[in-house]
Amino acid sequence: MGMNDTPSGERIHIGFFGRRNAGKSSVVNAFTNQELAVVSDTPGTTTDPVYKSMELLPLGPVMIIDTAGFDDEGALGEMRVKKTMQVLNKTDCAVLVTDCTKPLGDCERELISLFEKKKIPYITVKNKTDLLDTVPPHTDKEFYVSALEKTNINELREHVANIVDIKENSRRIVGDIIKQNDLIVLVIPIDKAAPKGRLILPQQQTIRDILESGASAVTVRETELAALLENIGTKPELVITDSQVFGAVNKIVPKEIKLTSFSILMARYKGFLGSALKGAAAIDKLNDGDKIMISEGCTHHRQCGDIGSVKLPNMLKKYTGRKFDITLTSGREFPEDLSGYKLVIHCGGCMLGAKEMIYRMNTAGDCGVPFTNYGVALAYMQGILKRTVEMLPEAELLLNK
Repeated sequence: MGMNDTPSGERIHIGFFGRRNAGKSSVVNAFTNQELAVVSDTPGTTTDPVYKSMELLPLGPVMIIDTAGFDDEGALGEMRVKKTMQVLNKTDCAVLVTDCTKPLGDCERELISLFEKKKIPYITVKNKTDLLDTVPPHTDKEFYVSALEKTNINELREHVANIVDIKENSRRIVGDIIKQNDLIVLVIPIDKAAPKGRLILPQQQTIRDILESGASAVTVRETELAALLENIGTKPELVITDSQVFGAVNKIVPKEIKLTSFSILMARYKGFLGSALKGAAAIDKLNDGDKIMISEGCTHHRQCGDIGSVKLPNMLKKYTGRKFDITLTSGREFPEDLSGYKLVIHCGGCMLGAKEMIYRMNTAGDCGVPFTNYGVALAYMQGILKRTVEMLPEAELLLNK
């Protein structure tokens, strides 16, 4: 995979914010060394957030987001503010660009309070130092640059790289629960939902993580799994399956072999497994006519196929014996007001960053709505949830609560 193929959900997202005409787009262009944003003499040219991938050392691949001016007037301005809020939900580090010749205004103070409320590490960049006689020294929170003369831009890059929490990169999908030379079997159904000729992202990422741990990954369809286990001659340490064939795979894999699913590992990798386990228990408390939202992160090729639209609704009906009012959402659409819903079942979120998944979990939490994911819900309704999470370090804590 080349640098440009790093999935956007896996890149660290750095958002640039500020009022119109503080020179934000010029700072972004200098920062990325690319003419990325339209720079014009008219205030407020950037309307939609502009996304740009780049390599920022020592962090590696990052996603730079240039947002619209935050102080826009009128109806269009309101839309921009809303878009800025959505960008904040997936921002790992915020850069507030201000004009160093002017004092901070309400709009900048409002942005700072949003960063603090959302616990986003941030730095205030004072642009246009070319207009000052003497440039004040930098502090941890304030940095002086001139986009026009490219002054202190390199130092700014280094500073931003230091602010971003490197911990983001240390999360593992499965690498911390397997050892070198372990044999891991991956069960991947090849059905109409799988894109022709390739594996979907969580499968690729899991294989990559297994290889980095010095273990071996053997892939097989559920239809050949029994024969593989019989012929392989050595006992696999772990079987990871696509959740939609959980039932069949659970019957085939002997109880002494650990079993989990891509979706459960994804919930853990994205940081919401605890929520997902608690959320699944809400399935038993649902009543006829309750509103449930089933949400999928992809849009263009629906990687999750008909799990969300057909399999999950059918299983919910069969398991509970009740009829529900189900809403399907996909891609970037995720309502901010979830009141009225009794449960949200989300896909594994492989196309969305951890930040976005945690935001969605918190949005549900703020409205008091239980939040779970496909794999956890399917395992729960098939009575195998305990088996499928017991090898995870978090599970003991979560299951005994």
